[in-house]
Amino acid sequence: MGRMKFGLFKEERKMKKRVREDPTTTGAKLLNIRRQGLEPQFVGNRIPGEQQKCVNLGSDVDVNIVLARISHGTSEDEVLQSLLSDPACDSIQISDNFVNRVLYRFKDDWKSALGAFRWAQSRPNYKPSPELYDKLVDILGKMKKMEKMRSLLDEMHADHLISLNTIAKAMRRFAGAREWKEAVRIFDELGKFGLEKNTESMNLLLDTLCKENRVQQAREIFYELKLHIPPNANTFNIFVHGWCKFNRVEEAYWTIQEMKGSGCCPCVISYSTIIKSYCQQFNFQKVYELLNEMQGEGCVPNVVTFTTIMCFLTKSGAFEEALKIAERMKSVGCKPDTLFYNALIHTLGMAHRLQEATRVLKVEMPRNGVQPNTSTYNTIIAMFCHHLQEERAEEFLRDLESSPFCKPDVQTYFPLLKLSFKVGKADEFLKKLLNDIVNKHHLSLDLSSYALLIHGLCRANKCEWAYLIFEDMVRQEITPRYKTCSVLLQEIKQKNMYEAADKIELFMKKMKAA
Repeated sequence: MGRMKFGLFKEERKMKKRVREDPTTTGAKLLNIRRQGLEPQFVGNRIPGEQQKCVNLGSDVDVNIVLARISHGTSEDEVLQSLLSDPACDSIQISDNFVNRVLYRFKDDWKSALGAFRWAQSRPNYKPSPELYDKLVDILGKMKKMEKMRSLLDEMHADHLISLNTIAKAMRRFAGAREWKEAVRIFDELGKFGLEKNTESMNLLLDTLCKENRVQQAREIFYELKLHIPPNANTFNIFVHGWCKFNRVEEAYWTIQEMKGSGCCPCVISYSTIIKSYCQQFNFQKVYELLNEMQGEGCVPNVVTFTTIMCFLTKSGAFEEALKIAERMKSVGCKPDTLFYNALIHTLGMAHRLQEATRVLKVEMPRNGVQPNTSTYNTIIAMFCHHLQEERAEEFLRDLESSPFCKPDVQTYFPLLKLSFKVGKADEFLKKLLNDIVNKHHLSLDLSSYALLIHGLCRANKCEWAYLIFEDMVRQEITPRYKTCSVLLQEIKQKNMYEAADKIELFMKKMKAA
């Protein structure tokens, strides 16, 4: 079939990088010229949102000047000096908006972020806002540069810039770096920063610890603090989430009882969190008990609660029981949303009730004013593909393509690609699908899609085509699974494609050495 043009080739990605770094008319023209040779339809039929992206890039010309002056891997001091010594940087008008955009670009490069921040600080008549300091705190903490973060906190403290938001970011980053005791110390020093130890700040600390799986430590700290700081419903919900995340659902349930004893009313989120945990254990007896308890206390389950239960019942194979959940939901007056309908369509498909699933999309959703999304169509397309009903699957694909609400994504095509191999149509039908993915919808294949194609083509005795796809995959810098390489190599050797076999073997050696 010739060399496939999956996604953007390496040369075009370089062009795109040049446009990001120099989003001028010239840079944009270079990319468009390349696209005209690669994908003629692409320029005239820009994908949704891309035009806006180009506009945003154009507004970042001043940021790109800074980016161009910074070499990757240099220290923050070298970054500062390079910007101070460059006349082009002197002409940039510094504002909070500008610094915010610079920090966003350097969110994964703490040296450049800190150096550029110091350069902005040095400019006359400019002082960064406290919110920008907070962003820098977050970047340093995210990169595990805790000493740098501490120094910045000291600097902020000296200038009276520390807020509760600063404290929240610092505590989260300390806990994320496994320095949870430092997070507690920051809380203990709130008074030094002019902040109050109250329910809000206590909840921030407890939430930080629970999210980092330090629920037991959070619990011990809570027992000390509650003598002086009154808890609220959110305090207990933090522990409900924490215990459930730690897979100690019984502790979460007893937290609900403790919550009631403290005069706080559990909300639908409290119960739904525990219900989800019982669902994950497939303990549906407990699920129903808790559902009844909720309704008995006047806490009406919401659409998320019912959707969760339905999904896990379907996963357990209890399709009819899952469909009863839909009826129970209607009986309490809970209105369905798109995610609920997606789950319902999936359940009906698994129960081999395809006509009813179709009716949900075609009749029930429009009647209730609920708009489908891409996942809705993906679910029903996958359902018909699973039942080898190619024409029905293509019918809904056409509906999705013409929908004013959503468009296909890579996941839309995965079951269709799989179906093409199942029904023995690894020729024209597959070529059409790939052409639609790349040239019609301008989508890039992911790892799973590439693997599916290579394995499927090898089974269909089309290893030459599979090798072209393998080459393109590597060119896109998507690393194939070792098993995929092994399967392809075996087929290639049988066809006496020695040069291709040598390349695959070399690639596999590099994978092992990495």
